[in-house]
Amino acid sequence: MSVLNVSRTCRRRALGSFRTLATEATHPVPRQPPVAPAPTPKPPRTNKPIIHTSVILNRAPFLTRDPTPFERAFYAYQQRIRRALHNPFPEDFYFKPGSLLATKFRAEENVREREAYGNGFGVEEEKSAERAAADAAALEQLRLQEGEGEELPDREHPADKAKDLRSLDRAGQRNIYALVFVNGEWRFPEGDIKKGEWLHQAAQRDLEHECGAHMDTWIVSRNPIGLYKRKVNDAASTSTSTPGTPTPASTTPEISTFFYKAHILAGQIRPANGATDFVWLTKEEIKERVAPEYWKGVKDMLSDF
Repeated sequence: MSVLNVSRTCRRRALGSFRTLATEATHPVPRQPPVAPAPTPKPPRTNKPIIHTSVILNRAPFLTRDPTPFERAFYAYQQRIRRALHNPFPEDFYFKPGSLLATKFRAEENVREREAYGNGFGVEEEKSAERAAADAAALEQLRLQEGEGEELPDREHPADKAKDLRSLDRAGQRNIYALVFVNGEWRFPEGDIKKGEWLHQAAQRDLEHECGAHMDTWIVSRNPIGLYKRKVNDAASTSTSTPGTPTPASTTPEISTFFYKAHILAGQIRPANGATDFVWLTKEEIKERVAPEYWKGVKDMLSDF
């Protein structure tokens, strides 16, 4: 081979190599992305919370509260101030002079002034014995016609004296709440919810389920007033586990109970479906009956009066 042919061959090989390198630079071979490891499957959730609803059934007070000693003193002081500012009272403007009503007002006013300022206050009007006897007879007849002097009913109901905790007439000055006795413990009426059921609907159904339908109740709102969470009893949570093997705390289901407030308007509780007894208790009496943890979760939902 001549020297010319060798040089041409070398040149062609050199140009071919350059062309190949240029082609590789403009059209790079795509790289495959790194393959991520398959995610580890999560274990099935075994501690899904169980949702319950509970009803705090309340009977509102129907008697005014007895005033405290400070309140009595304050009201008496205000009454004396008003009486001093409004004396003398223009009785001639309101009562016909010499009428029976004017005589009655004057006699009652003398009694009120003595209660306010003492027994020595005021001067009795001078009357003859005949007039005084006639006025007294007329006033007595007027009192009988208007029903004055009748004894007021006792503020303490016979249910309070008999300590009848199932009576709705007890503790008339306080809010009282219904507790039911279920499975050896006292608690508020409670139950589960069904699929597609609203919480307030479940609360009404659970109330009738344990307390019967022989009463008229009203749930105040569709919004719960509180939430109480507790773990399921160990006996219930370990019923499907191997005997002698404790269930881990992370797999113990939790019961979330939404509380609703309701008022009883008529009727009475008739325990049913697991509830064997019931009572109507004040806030302080509830604390003595329920478990400490339960009381800690519900005490802020109850009224102090």
